[in-house]
Amino acid sequence: MEPPETSLDSDGSKLETAERIILRWDSAATDGARGKMIFQSDRDEVDRFLRAVDEIQRSLSSVSFSSSSSSAATTVDEHEVKANSAIQIAMARLEDEFRNILLSHTTTFEPDSLFLEESSSVSPSLCVELGEDTTTVTTEEEELNSPGGSGSSRLTRRRSSYRSTSSIREMDLISPEAVSDLRSIVQRMVAAGYSRECIQVYGTVRKSAMETIFKQLGIVKISIGDIRKWIRAAKVCIRVVFSSEKRLCEQLFDGICTAMDETCFMETVKASALRLFTFPEAISISRRSPEKLFKILDLHDALTDMLPDIEAIFDSDSSDAIRAQAVEIQSRLAEASRGILSEFENAVLREPSIVPVPGGTIHPLTRYVMNYIVMISDYKQTLDDLIMSNPSTGSDPNTPDMDFTELESKSPLDLHLIWLIVVLHFNLEEKSKHYRDTSLSHIFIMNNIHYIVQKVKRSPELREMIGDHYLRKLTGIFRHAATNYQRATWVRVLNSLRDEGLHVSGSFSSGVSRSALRERFKAFNTMFEEVHRTQSTWSVPDAQLREELRISLSEHLIPAYRSFLGRFRGHIESGRHPENYLKYSVEDIETIVLDLFEGYTTPPHLRRR
Repeated sequence: MEPPETSLDSDGSKLETAERIILRWDSAATDGARGKMIFQSDRDEVDRFLRAVDEIQRSLSSVSFSSSSSSAATTVDEHEVKANSAIQIAMARLEDEFRNILLSHTTTFEPDSLFLEESSSVSPSLCVELGEDTTTVTTEEEELNSPGGSGSSRLTRRRSSYRSTSSIREMDLISPEAVSDLRSIVQRMVAAGYSRECIQVYGTVRKSAMETIFKQLGIVKISIGDIRKWIRAAKVCIRVVFSSEKRLCEQLFDGICTAMDETCFMETVKASALRLFTFPEAISISRRSPEKLFKILDLHDALTDMLPDIEAIFDSDSSDAIRAQAVEIQSRLAEASRGILSEFENAVLREPSIVPVPGGTIHPLTRYVMNYIVMISDYKQTLDDLIMSNPSTGSDPNTPDMDFTELESKSPLDLHLIWLIVVLHFNLEEKSKHYRDTSLSHIFIMNNIHYIVQKVKRSPELREMIGDHYLRKLTGIFRHAATNYQRATWVRVLNSLRDEGLHVSGSFSSGVSRSALRERFKAFNTMFEEVHRTQSTWSVPDAQLREELRISLSEHLIPAYRSFLGRFRGHIESGRHPENYLKYSVEDIETIVLDLFEGYTTPPHLRRR
């Protein structure tokens, strides 16, 4: 390579010097220039090259080439041809330099560090499963089982922080020292009419970088089970990656050419942004199922949270499609949520299982529906905005009645939850009819409605939504079922301990019929043993309810048996084989009652002292 020129004397010599500097870096003609980069040389060489480009630009636009003589015109044409040739070489070189700087100075993207801050405001995808009553926040690959207990308070705290304000976090996608060099190249390429080539190079390099970032974020291939991952990645994409890309475009192109910064920005991110939204769009139009409701609400919340940022970043006319797609997907997710809730209500009403659950315990449908309702209450803030109409109760005689007039103060969402409990109760009543034992059907209703009441009471949010008025009504239902059970089971047993029919009177004597008394003791023993045999296999899973039921029936049974035994024991003991009739002491009865409702698979032996 020739030694660098140090001065530009006259206009002609300046032009010739500039041409020599540019030609020295012609990769196609000079072996020494091939494989070397100007901007990797010393800064003096960079400045010389840029000044040379500026000089040729000035020469092309200078009126000094104009002349009236033909010989002067010929000279001007020769200079113009050389200048044009030099500028083409310079632009090819600057294009290579532009590409190399973009590639070599791209900042290493570390998504894990960005996820740390985002993860605090991202909710897990949720899935309700049958038969579970615990709330568990799981890892990314797992899902949340059906909620219960005090988990709703924690989820409410999570949801209260979901609305963001200023959440855009820009980072340097290109090292700051390289930005000045890139902008100096852009200025000269645009001035020479090479803005299209500049945009193409920038778009090609940065789109490739965007593809790499998408792979690092893990959203190139994503399934419905990865909603949590998508939300985290989407927030990083919008608030960090896209916003930083927009800032980079402004740093390089703003003020150089009209709307060039926006053109380069959209050239780079449009395909990635539209692809980012294909996942929530696919979810919004997919087949609806109850389990998807909370995933959809998480997506809806995330999009709602990000919309102000999307509108701030994609604020030009050229990005209308991206803003419109985000708003449309948000609307579709809202409609899908409303549709799923309505379909779920109908599914609960029509749930067809008719096989009685053993022992009259809590039906899986009851667990499922109540866990689902608790989850809905955790999304109250969102669903209050989405659910605008009351439930459709219809006029079908096979559906329950619901009087909304006494619930006028309730929101549409509150009414939907109450309606869900109403249709669940209606279905449970139908299922109770499949028990052959009437007493067991009452135990079944008591267990299930009590479970509903307890689920409501344990969730402050749900209790507020359901209201004490309807909660008292539910409490009355399960207590009435408990009373019906006692009447159906124990009235006959207690009747065997009455005095009627035991006394005889005649001409010569009056007193107690020993044979009638023996039959009474025998009948009591038989009925009590039958109750024990069957009802020890029945289940009252709630310990407090089970204890209350035992106490209630003992308050009637034990005093009656103690009184009967006290009055008539002597008549039996004075006769033959008293042990066949006086089989149980009062203490035995008290002990045996403790076996009831334990849900034994086989009846235990009668425990006698």
